[in-house]
Amino acid sequence: MSVLHNRVSQAELKKRLYEETEHRITVSFYQYFFIENPQSFRDDLYKGLDELKVFGRIYVASEGINAQASVPESKFNAFKEFLYSYSALDGIRINIAVDNDGKSFWVLKVKVREKIVADGITDTSFDMVNKGKYVNAQEFNELTNDPETVIVDMRNHYEYEVGHFENAIEVPSDTFREQLPMAADMLDDKKDKNIIMYCTGGIRCEKASAYMLHRGFKNVFHLEGGIIHYTNKIKEQQLPNKFHGKNFVFDDRLGERISDEIISKCHQCGQLADTHTNCKNEGCHLLFIQCSACAEKYQGCCSDECQQVINLPEEEQKQLRKGIDKGRMVFNKSKQRLRPRLGE
Repeated sequence: MSVLHNRVSQAELKKRLYEETEHRITVSFYQYFFIENPQSFRDDLYKGLDELKVFGRIYVASEGINAQASVPESKFNAFKEFLYSYSALDGIRINIAVDNDGKSFWVLKVKVREKIVADGITDTSFDMVNKGKYVNAQEFNELTNDPETVIVDMRNHYEYEVGHFENAIEVPSDTFREQLPMAADMLDDKKDKNIIMYCTGGIRCEKASAYMLHRGFKNVFHLEGGIIHYTNKIKEQQLPNKFHGKNFVFDDRLGERISDEIISKCHQCGQLADTHTNCKNEGCHLLFIQCSACAEKYQGCCSDECQQVINLPEEEQKQLRKGIDKGRMVFNKSKQRLRPRLGE
């Protein structure tokens, strides 16, 4: 019987990744479609991708698939052929990362979830079939030249902070499930305007466009392939770039540069910076923005307190970590919660 999960330590897997000599391609893809048996689909998917030495984080649910992955360059065509062998995934758009060093993932994780995007929607009449219209990079630029067009960022606060499209509205929340009703309420007086929604790779704004139509909005669009696909297309077609700053990504890179501008600030000293990091204190692990000077000053920590902890003997650190739920700190960087943590 095949082993359908990893049994090697994370540290060893990461070490192996950085010892690899073959280039890897970082990709993302998603598709909304009905999966009758998500567990069986997950197991079959895991076996096929594991044989191709693909790493990544993939969610499977009855509503479809959401994936970010790292593929050995020599196996990229085989990877596409494997995905296309599923009728629902045949010809699926595969977004290739902008900063494509391939060092994004070092293990394959394929998990069954209730939904591929946690949306909090309980209304049984909601249907993903009725969704907004795709716009490509050129169409996005043209529509957003109209000052009456409403541009809505459907990502979290920490993503918006380091980079976003010109004139985009931030929906200030920590989670997508909070954002959906908040966005509809914020735009309630704009139901007849052109509304364009965007996100990193397309999956959140596609669902958001369907939700907005469900809530009575009339002219809803969503950016095909999100920021990643947009960036690749404007380079390919030599179009003007309307995105300022860095695109946050949920892998080991934590960001890919889209424009040279730095639009955010270090959370410790206030200087221009857009490098996200997790606090080096394993009992904290808070995600925050830190400039190189503060990284050196605080040894990669978010506070004096955490810096003191990492300089304790390892056994003392382990004792302090006992019973701490550090998972709640990861990517929890709302305006309200981060600043008191950093003593601002």
